[in-house]
Amino acid sequence: MDILRFITAGSVDDGKSTLIGRLLYDSKSILIDQLEAIEKQSKNKDLGEIDLALLTDGLRAEREQGITIDVAYKYFSTPKRKFIIADAPGHIQYTRNMVTGASNSELAIILVDARNGVVEQTRRHSIIASLLNIPHIVVAINKMDLVGYSEEVYNQIVGDYQEVAKSLNLKDVKYIPISALNGDNIVEVSPNFPWYEGESLLHYLENIEVENDVNLTDPRFSVQYVIRPQVAELHDYRGYAGKVISGVYRKGDKVVIQPSGIESTISSIEIGGKETDEAFALQSVVLHLEDDVDVSRGDLIVRRDNQPNTEQEFEVLLCWMGNKPLVPGNKYLFQINSRVVRAVVREIAYKLDVNTLQQEPAPERAELNDIIRATIKTASPVAFDSYNRLRDNGGAILIDETSCVTVGACMIQ
Repeated sequence: MDILRFITAGSVDDGKSTLIGRLLYDSKSILIDQLEAIEKQSKNKDLGEIDLALLTDGLRAEREQGITIDVAYKYFSTPKRKFIIADAPGHIQYTRNMVTGASNSELAIILVDARNGVVEQTRRHSIIASLLNIPHIVVAINKMDLVGYSEEVYNQIVGDYQEVAKSLNLKDVKYIPISALNGDNIVEVSPNFPWYEGESLLHYLENIEVENDVNLTDPRFSVQYVIRPQVAELHDYRGYAGKVISGVYRKGDKVVIQPSGIESTISSIEIGGKETDEAFALQSVVLHLEDDVDVSRGDLIVRRDNQPNTEQEFEVLLCWMGNKPLVPGNKYLFQINSRVVRAVVREIAYKLDVNTLQQEPAPERAELNDIIRATIKTASPVAFDSYNRLRDNGGAILIDETSCVTVGACMIQ
């Protein structure tokens, strides 16, 4: 059974947490003790209503304010598919948290309040989704019950968002009218939308094909662990464990270890302790090489006929998430997959206006939530692909050396 990772985003009070609660509730993915707990805390329990948003608003501050602050992850499954949901904050000051939740998402649900239509935060979240190269977008037009399930209102919002999608070059966009509070069009198609000929939200999520989004063209394998048992029966065993980021590997492939540039050949491939002739993207495997070469955690094993970029200086689109400002010259740890190197941010080329995508003059420093184009220089070479070509080997983070806090999300250009 495959897994769909998706993120929900939208303005404050658009109903993101309620939508996720409704998906969990209607798909019977809530444990009895969880249900009893939120029934006790629901504000409208005297009326027999359950506040489904409490399922995802886990922090005390969130419950007191009725908002989402941090990204809340929830897991549920149906007979057709497993799901991992990231509930992103709606407040502007927590926009940075959407970046962390969206970085691994294959789909984004952008909620729009039917009463308010497309607003600034809708555009901001759509821009972030486009920058992060999320392949599938669902525009869930929520609270349709508050506008009398109006087809005219729905068509107006669809028309407005189509302009946004066109400007951002969003290719796969699906529009679904819903009422998360009442459960309309969430699991089953609601009779309150006689004019809507589409499917329910859950049906769409269960059936959307994401297999075609996996890159099978560019073989990339990031070494996470070098296995050396050093016991009598496995005296010469040396395996390189990790995940096939993209592409296909076969026994006998000529490979190069980057960034060192050392060449070798794949002698065998193990999956689950058993040998196999080939391994595909997203599989966790152990590769064995014919030569006893120097391979460490963080190295990239690639096919000789398909090489990534290997540089010490490159440009990134950077979303700054640190409370302290980013000043050119500051030093950080730069992590791409399992490789960590020391790095310095050399200069800022420009700042990106997240509302218009216009380039603004380079600021002296980058503040919280700023998106900038910057040049990074690393202490040793890094093997990477451009984010737009292969985001799994083009996305990286900056880490504060003293606090070990992630302060920047990088998209290598």
